[in-house]
Amino acid sequence: MSMLMCKQIQPLQHIPTGGIDLPVLRSRHQKEKVVVIMGATGTGKSRLSIDLATRFPAEIVNSDKMQVYEGLDVVTNKITEEERCGVPHHLLGAINPDSDFTAGDFCNMASVAMKSVASRGQLPIIVGGSNSCVEALVDDDDYTFRSRYDCCFLWVDVSMPVLHSVVSARVDRMVDAGMVDEARKMFNPSADYSRGIRRAIGVPEFDRYFRFGESSDEVVRARLLQEAIKDTKINTRRLAWRQLEKIYRLRNAKGWKMHRLDATDVFRKHGREANKVWEELVLAPSMDIVSQFLSSFEHKEHVDARQLRVAAMGTAMAAATH
Repeated sequence: MSMLMCKQIQPLQHIPTGGIDLPVLRSRHQKEKVVVIMGATGTGKSRLSIDLATRFPAEIVNSDKMQVYEGLDVVTNKITEEERCGVPHHLLGAINPDSDFTAGDFCNMASVAMKSVASRGQLPIIVGGSNSCVEALVDDDDYTFRSRYDCCFLWVDVSMPVLHSVVSARVDRMVDAGMVDEARKMFNPSADYSRGIRRAIGVPEFDRYFRFGESSDEVVRARLLQEAIKDTKINTRRLAWRQLEKIYRLRNAKGWKMHRLDATDVFRKHGREANKVWEELVLAPSMDIVSQFLSSFEHKEHVDARQLRVAAMGTAMAAATH
């Protein structure tokens, strides 16, 4: 993400849809508005969230289950303070790194954050790569989220061959930015890599290097380091595949209406040309989609969850008697 963008963009106080403010769009009969940005790792989700949040009155709710933990900012690729451009972020670096953070925990904390954001007349923008957490939030068992919120799903997509190159280059930049030293501080010979922040890609991959490499000769140490970096790249690519498969399932099997934004050509360019393509293919369409979304009205469904379950049971029983 270019830091120049933060300096150029001035936050808008009004939504560019006829000057209608968010509070005006809401009443007790209207659903709250929420934008959800999805996509595989490395596609530019964070960049888009900042671009939108600096043009609409918005705050960001993180939905990456590794970035929710405190620490390992480089390993988990957290957006930096400078990159945030002054936009408030929630659920970012907020959880003890040794605790287990579940999808249920995310639902509870995200719900509180969204209510807080909406109460200030701001638009909540949910962004992150943990699609299982987003699914648990949106499609909860008692229909609470859907009855309260009207969602706009933006899907930033990049062709997988191009994304593989992007991911590899990003891991190299992370190594240059101190990823190895950061992971070393978390190393514990008896660590459980199935809990807390140690599940993050870039931690278990370096176990052998920290365990054996630093006491070995220079050749062995260099080989183990390169193997750890290679494994980190491979596992990040696998993560991207899983994330993409989950998005397809949410769209095709569950019927989530997603606005797909193809950012592939952005990563085939460099410098100003890449920024220009981003603005044309991703940012401009996203702004149009969000503007239309915010100016549309959808009635809030005041339905008690217990009534829904009772009605469903009654229908099933009636069908069984015929």
